Amino acid sequence: MALRAPNRDNDMKIKDILDVLEAVAPPHLQESYDNAGLIVGDPQAPVTGVLFCLDSTEAVVQEALDKGCNLVVAHHPIVFKGLKRFNGANYVERTVMQAIRHGVALYAIHTNLDNVYHQGVNARIAQKLGLRSTRILAPKPGLEDIGAGLLGELPQAMDETAFLQMLRQELRATCVRHTILRGRPVRRVAVCGGAGSFLLPDALRAEADAFVTADFKYHEFFDAEGRLVIADIGHFESEQFTIELLFDIVREKFPTFALHCTDVNTNPVHYLL
Repeated sequence: MALRAPNRDNDMKIKDILDVLEAVAPPHLQESYDNAGLIVGDPQAPVTGVLFCLDSTEAVVQEALDKGCNLVVAHHPIVFKGLKRFNGANYVERTVMQAIRHGVALYAIHTNLDNVYHQGVNARIAQKLGLRSTRILAPKPGLEDIGAGLLGELPQAMDETAFLQMLRQELRATCVRHTILRGRPVRRVAVCGGAGSFLLPDALRAEADAFVTADFKYHEFFDAEGRLVIADIGHFESEQFTIELLFDIVREKFPTFALHCTDVNTNPVHYLL
């Protein structure tokens, strides 16, 4: 059923924003370990503005307040496990306490957005890389358009070094950790935003020339066995375009509403170059 927009922006409720997002990535598509959804806040409360980010942090909640937003939409859930105490002992407790204190709703759209095809996390990565003829890398049983990762082809085959340089530029990666180069061109590419090492067998079965993802452990690099190039660009780097993806999804439905992409870099990993 098509979503009906409120008559006026000042009639909008938090639920109106969430309905748009969940029409693209329904909550039931999240993985069992996940905690996507409205973590803090009342869905029936009026919404004054929306701030999109990768991570809900104290700085992001403060930014939302400064910009007049009472809804933060993040990719990563601020709460994964039950909180037994709220005494500010860690950043999770402090962020949740700050949000409740100031009436800021916190929402996460995580693996459910990872698992959708056309407007999902991996589709945005594929778009940045110019991949064509894309499909889900590891579809759920009986579902072609739902699942993990994405597989596609470059318009033209590229030299491996040129491909890695293109990755660093187009995905704004500080560095690229990769396996040994094979001396063969790259044409078929598998991608997975965030930690994607669990998809390496699928990328190998699909005969991908390269697998672009993040969070590979040392010994997992051996598992490529020279059959493809693993290109680990970093977790934040692989998912940073999810912020603009979320912005675009909501802006398409509510083009005149107060929508903002965060200016806070929440990447906890830093590099000495």
